[in-house]
Amino acid sequence: MSKLLLLLLGDEAIAQAFIDAGGSAINSYPGTPSTQITEYVMKSKQAKEQGIVANWCANEKTALEASIGVAYSGKRAMTCMKHVGLNVCGDPFMNASIIGTKGVIIVVADDPSMFSSQDEQDSRYYGHWAMIPMLEPSNQQEAYDMVFYGYELSEQMGTPILMRIPTRLAHSRAGVERKPVRAQNPLSSPSDPKSYVLLPANAKNLYRSLIDKQPAFTKASQESGFNQYIPGTDHKRGIITTGIAFNYLQENFPGGKCPYPVVKITQYPLPFDMLSKLYDEVEEILVLEDGQPFVEEHIKGFLGKGKPVHGRLDETIRRDGELNAEKVAIALGNPMPKGPAVPEVVTNRPPALCVGCPHIDSYQAVVDVMKKYPNGRVFGDIGCYTLGFNMGAIDTTVCMGASVTMAKGAAEMGIFPAIGVIGDGTFGHSGMTGLLDCVNEKANVIIMILDNDITAMTGGQPSSANQKLFNICKGLGVDPDHIRTIVPLPKNHDEFMKILEEEIAYNGVSVIIPQRVCIVENKKRIAANK
Repeated sequence: MSKLLLLLLGDEAIAQAFIDAGGSAINSYPGTPSTQITEYVMKSKQAKEQGIVANWCANEKTALEASIGVAYSGKRAMTCMKHVGLNVCGDPFMNASIIGTKGVIIVVADDPSMFSSQDEQDSRYYGHWAMIPMLEPSNQQEAYDMVFYGYELSEQMGTPILMRIPTRLAHSRAGVERKPVRAQNPLSSPSDPKSYVLLPANAKNLYRSLIDKQPAFTKASQESGFNQYIPGTDHKRGIITTGIAFNYLQENFPGGKCPYPVVKITQYPLPFDMLSKLYDEVEEILVLEDGQPFVEEHIKGFLGKGKPVHGRLDETIRRDGELNAEKVAIALGNPMPKGPAVPEVVTNRPPALCVGCPHIDSYQAVVDVMKKYPNGRVFGDIGCYTLGFNMGAIDTTVCMGASVTMAKGAAEMGIFPAIGVIGDGTFGHSGMTGLLDCVNEKANVIIMILDNDITAMTGGQPSSANQKLFNICKGLGVDPDHIRTIVPLPKNHDEFMKILEEEIAYNGVSVIIPQRVCIVENKKRIAANK
């Protein structure tokens, strides 16, 4: 009798495994391509029956800190984010490794080719820097299985685990066979209470302990079975693959049978014994990895300068962009793998704000007013409203929250007017502290908080600052007379322009809050109430 398989996205496989593996709490911040992990848990009837806590947090830092608190209580936790979110929680991430946090898996979804991101950073560098074990599944079944294994490894070794997945694995489906559901851990206290107190005297000992664990981490990597040495018949070349890259290699050979010896890496630290064996058996090495040349850089130092090592560093495979079967074919010197032709159903078009989006009306007022101020600048932020660039409405987009503080810095250098545009979700994530800086320094800025009632770009999650924007700004010290609200609609265009002109004339911190529900979300709400 065949076993029942669930057809799951990579994200969903991780989420189902978290539920089945005795997870107690998942704390995250939405970010494509990781969002569906937490959403799946939130919607799961099984998760509700098991009393699992699932939260969207203000940002990645608060999310991971909450999960560290869960671990302190002896329970299993997960925190999910996209790669740039790991920058935001770098402080607790690094210190969680020093503490030796047990029972925490940090899932980071990288985005090679920047389908919905500002950069292509590779999260494996963070894991290596923190000196913790990393898991990089090559398929959905491995993603599911690795969650079980990751918690066991974490609790055995006394370390958090980083699980890295790329966009293609996160958002593709495959059959997944489930394991028996495991009970949640009982409530308990840390075996060494001092381990959570990072005073220098304690931290020095804890850091030494982390260093001493490294041989055990490597031994686990070599013996777990997730890393594999696959013999080959043609020793002119050896292949090193990581994660999903193994699939692209298989697509280049009939039946997936590669003639070259292969080391398949899905667990880190690197399996040095396997790599040494490969190096000794072949004339040259090709490294296939989706992301930056992490493995390639490390094996060049490890294996020395003898035999050629090819990959992204020498641009045998372009250093930028997502890996795929075609790029692997070129690197191998193989003919292009053939698949079914993709019909051209629709014509490509650049992304644009939805018809009826409230941001369009907000930006139209900004564009019309700024015509009078050719030396002024509008500083943008991360969200749907970034597409205002295509309207000529914003001049910059750097990172979450940067609009507020960049406007402040530019204003202090004489840029006038300096307008920062940020969404309600992003303001709750990382804009509030910047506004406090503006107030403390009495900056001459206008901060527009585009309030569409949700975190729209990542699928409509609740905004952490929802219904609280006026009071937050007032509490941060903005003069209430200069916290202005407006409903962004064509009929209110003249009023919107008047408000902008009045606040430009004011020498100080102004906040303008255009408030209208996201058009897509509004349609959902209308449909739900029918």
